[in-house]
Amino acid sequence: MPTTEHWSVDIYLTEEEDRTYAQAQLHTRDATDLRGTGLAKRDPQDVNVPEVGAEIAAARSLFELAHHLLRAATADVEQLTGEPAHLHS
Repeated sequence: MPTTEHWSVDIYLTEEEDRTYAQAQLHTRDATDLRGTGLAKRDPQDVNVPEVGAEIAAARSLFELAHHLLRAATADVEQLTGEPAHLHS
């Protein structure tokens, strides 16, 4: 019988002058606490469009979060099998 789980990711954005910071936090059923961070810097010559900085910072935080999640999965596979695991994205 198929089962469904719900995982969610919250992204927190902070803007400071020409920088946008993002933190992505994963929430799972077993309370896994994984986070990724991202930063976007606006060149002073560029037009100030806050949404672009938010998109870049959020994407970078999600990319880092995905990397952490893949490392956690690799460690879990190695623990379960007793063998080295090489998971690729």
